[in-house]
Amino acid sequence: MLIYILLFTYSCQTESIKESRPNIILILVDDLGKEWISCYGATDIQTPNIDQLAASGKIFHNVYSMPQCTPSRLTLLTGQYPFRHGWVNHWDVPRWGGGAHYDETLNPSLGKELKKAGYHTAIAGKWQIDDFRVEPDALTRNGFDDYCMWTGYETGVPASAERYQNPYVFTKSGSKTYKGLFGPDIFQNFIIDFIRQPKKQPFFVYYPMVLPHTPFVDTPDEKGSDKLSKHKAMVRYIDKITGNIVQALEDTQQRENTLIIWTTDNGSTQRISGTYKGHKVKGGKMTNVEAGINAPFIASWPKNIVPNTESAALVDFTDFYPTFLDLAGVPVKKEWEENGLRHVLDGYSFKDLLTNKSTSSQREWIMSMGGGNHAQLTKNGVENQYVFRDRMLRTDRYKLYINAQRKAAEFYDLQKDPFEQKNLISDKQEWGKEEKKAYELMASGIATFPERDSDPKYKPNLPRDWDVAIKVESQVWKK
Repeated sequence: MLIYILLFTYSCQTESIKESRPNIILILVDDLGKEWISCYGATDIQTPNIDQLAASGKIFHNVYSMPQCTPSRLTLLTGQYPFRHGWVNHWDVPRWGGGAHYDETLNPSLGKELKKAGYHTAIAGKWQIDDFRVEPDALTRNGFDDYCMWTGYETGVPASAERYQNPYVFTKSGSKTYKGLFGPDIFQNFIIDFIRQPKKQPFFVYYPMVLPHTPFVDTPDEKGSDKLSKHKAMVRYIDKITGNIVQALEDTQQRENTLIIWTTDNGSTQRISGTYKGHKVKGGKMTNVEAGINAPFIASWPKNIVPNTESAALVDFTDFYPTFLDLAGVPVKKEWEENGLRHVLDGYSFKDLLTNKSTSSQREWIMSMGGGNHAQLTKNGVENQYVFRDRMLRTDRYKLYINAQRKAAEFYDLQKDPFEQKNLISDKQEWGKEEKKAYELMASGIATFPERDSDPKYKPNLPRDWDVAIKVESQVWKK
């Protein structure tokens, strides 16, 4: 009888844990900085739905992405920095191929782990790190039950360049052009349909938007006269989609226990500027300044996050993986072996930040690195051009640039100098205790980095007729 009671109690506790696990929606906007979100201080545009999402939860101020698409996305999915997972540079797999791809058999995979944890999973938008012609099951292997994706620009398929008007979209039925439709509407509707489906388990939605990445286009709501007006229209469409997704959760009475994280993969395109807290800010995509890597980041979870709160805690893109697993009730390990492979996790869970058990993260510093086309295809596959890529570390106040020679090159006090105008590296004699402490803390991190950045880890796919030779930005081969 005692055994029965214990088993019954354990079963109830297990079910209680499962029931308390939140739904998770991760919205990753493509190329947008804080200078285009009004709740962050942008004044050239109004984003009422995003602002309302922020008001319903917590707005973060110190979250680092990577400077460009591929490094950010692989970092998010693996919980590892680019120097470890190897995708230090931008690499557009559908266009450039060469057998390269994100190999979930050799790398950690967030979607796969959440699927194993019992989450019902879906993805819509932009993937771009596998070629669906070569790997039509790539998303299934990464743990996604359903998907609706722009294919990325597939070499030799002109129609695949379209992600907006007449988009070229990949689903379980294959890839085709959807004439007369607007791509973001297709992805939004897919997600809303998924939200409305009855489910017996919590769900995970990864929504890597295609908006507002160039080309600048008209939306169904507005026609722009120039690139800036088109960009604003695209951002307003993001705002509208955000509101529609929140409304779908409310309509289905799932809002209370759904965590929405709204962020971006890097800063805005350098082709436009926006006014941010009274300053004109040029888009920072592919750059290492704060406009390029300090991402807008909003977390809303009515059941657990106090509304109208803000956080200066340190978070970066390696932290998604451990945080989501923590929320799913999966023990988070810093190192583990799987199928004979050793994996190392760079990220830390920020679950306690979300549930208000802590006001600071587990981090002393955050880091960003990578971007640009500094890689080339060799007989060994995709190889990074530099042995050690430059990177940026920051505390809540100070920022340190580390160059390709593993030396501290620039040091800024972001509290006094948010736009990084005065490099303090040569004024050490004028530093106070706080500057010295922050510098020594971050400079000591250099010794923790491997001597050599990893190249991407994957079993190469067979060569294809459409593979193309890629010219790197610099012809100086540093290997």
